[in-house]
Amino acid sequence: MDTNASGNLEQQIAQLTARVFRLEQTLREHGITPQEAATVPESVVAQSFERPAGPIVPPVVPAEPASSSFNTLHTAAAKDSRSLESRIGSQLFNRIGILAVLIGMAWFLKLAIDNHWIGPLGRVLIGLIAGAGLVAWSERFRAKGYAAFSYSLKAVGSGILYLSLWAAFSLYHLIPSGVAFAAMILVTAFNGFMCWVQDSELLALYAIVGGFSTPLLLSTGENHEVALFSYLLLLNLAVLVLAALRPWSRLLAGAFVGTALFYLGWYSRFYSEPQFAATSFFLAIFFLIFAFAPRMIRARDQAEDSFHTQDSPAIVLLPLFNVALGFLGFYVLLQDSHLADWQPWLAVFFAAFYLLLLRLPAKGALHTNPVALSSLHLTVTVVFLTIAIPLKAHGRWITVGWLVEGAALLWLSRRIESTLLRILALIALALGFGALIVINPTASTTILFNERFATYLVGIAAFAFVVWIAAHTQSEEKEDPLSWPVIAAASVLAINALILIAIGWEIHSYWWGLPHGGDYSLMHDYRMYAQFTYSAFFMLFGAALLAIGFWKQSAFLRWQALILLAVAIGKVFIVDVSQLSQGYRILSFLGLGALLLAVSFVYQRDWLGLRGSKHGTADAGAPGSRS
Repeated sequence: MDTNASGNLEQQIAQLTARVFRLEQTLREHGITPQEAATVPESVVAQSFERPAGPIVPPVVPAEPASSSFNTLHTAAAKDSRSLESRIGSQLFNRIGILAVLIGMAWFLKLAIDNHWIGPLGRVLIGLIAGAGLVAWSERFRAKGYAAFSYSLKAVGSGILYLSLWAAFSLYHLIPSGVAFAAMILVTAFNGFMCWVQDSELLALYAIVGGFSTPLLLSTGENHEVALFSYLLLLNLAVLVLAALRPWSRLLAGAFVGTALFYLGWYSRFYSEPQFAATSFFLAIFFLIFAFAPRMIRARDQAEDSFHTQDSPAIVLLPLFNVALGFLGFYVLLQDSHLADWQPWLAVFFAAFYLLLLRLPAKGALHTNPVALSSLHLTVTVVFLTIAIPLKAHGRWITVGWLVEGAALLWLSRRIESTLLRILALIALALGFGALIVINPTASTTILFNERFATYLVGIAAFAFVVWIAAHTQSEEKEDPLSWPVIAAASVLAINALILIAIGWEIHSYWWGLPHGGDYSLMHDYRMYAQFTYSAFFMLFGAALLAIGFWKQSAFLRWQALILLAVAIGKVFIVDVSQLSQGYRILSFLGLGALLLAVSFVYQRDWLGLRGSKHGTADAGAPGSRS
């Protein structure tokens, strides 16, 4: 063996060892403790600073296997697999184990009953002792750091206590219902106290499940409305306090679902009209609890933004379901009583309540209104106002109500600069416009002075008010479909359409309302007169619209006039030729020709300088565009 090579190898090992030692010392100085500290003699460290006499042979580094990347991926996959395995073993199997133990205990009780192994009192005492023992035993696991398993044991023990008390009351009749009820409340209260002391939301959920199970276990099939709803009220108040003091928003969701199911089940089986007052009282209390609850939820940390994001399901979904079930509950109660006429005012009350809730400042236990909750309250307010109109009004008053509501909300959205309110206002205006087209009150033979024409005038005035609002609002980007210029343009189109439809209905009502005595020739004459009147009106209105477009220098209005004149041309050449007599046909063509020549003359004179403008048609999308 070459002595020189051996000496060089020893020097290299000593030098590497010294470097590792210095690295570990540096890590310790920065507060990082290596997993294994290398003990290096000072002689070796000193020797490592000496340069070796012979050449240094670099250490041979083994080549990385070709499958090293595969091994890395396999190791990562194994880590993920172990993580999934851990979740399955510690969480899924844990829940299944709780259910299995409860089922096993139930079967054991049944087996004990069938074989008469022990007496009824002994069976109940064994169950109570076993349940209390599991609850006490769970504390040992919690002290050793197995909190989840400890809570599971508490859930199993509490379940056994509930089952034992239920058996003592329902199966063996050893105790009256009041004693069993009080004992189950004590079990629930104990779990609630433990979840508070141990700061465990999971244990609180177990307590909620036990609390809502108590009335089911002690049910005798009789109607005890006041006792049942009073108990649910106390339970919901306790949940509200816990959610206000701890960041446990899921408790509210569980309490709401349990309360809703109990109320629906009781109502479908026991409700009668003499119970209207008591039922309305409890329904109102439950509604108010879950209406204020989202603003009382405690944040998961001190940052207010966490309150907005972490509890967003409780902030949005809980109020949404609460208002829906609350309104339907009161609506059905009024429907089944002699107070059905109050249903429209119920919608108004809900709108007023949520408007008040929207404006209610943060004070005491009430937190600041999150953006999502404010938007929801505003939407609910508008929705109930919109619902109240058809519930109270009939016929044309529904249309008038929606149009006035939409115009008022649009004005308010401009004052407070709310995009959401602007959207809701446009929806109300669209409903009003649609109702105005569909719902047509019967017009009298009196032209213009009748209900239908007056309703159309309200619609025209509402959209004219919208145009005025848009004209006095700072312009926004036209590409935005909700911008004020776009809203103004759509409103101008709506105004012109309503004018055409309103006058068209009046022409129709006048000619067809004249007495004809069944004379076919007279009916034919009236039809001919109506067609001529339509053509004349289209021409006059198109000319007026074109004149306003030139006066206001609005390409948007002028294009509408040109389209209307094109419709008049088509009607004259297609309809009037076949249906009008020769005299009216001549008048129709002469009038149309004269009008078109006048329009052509105006455009040829180019009074607005359209011929030299590059933007003669580019700005046709806005009512205020100038050419």
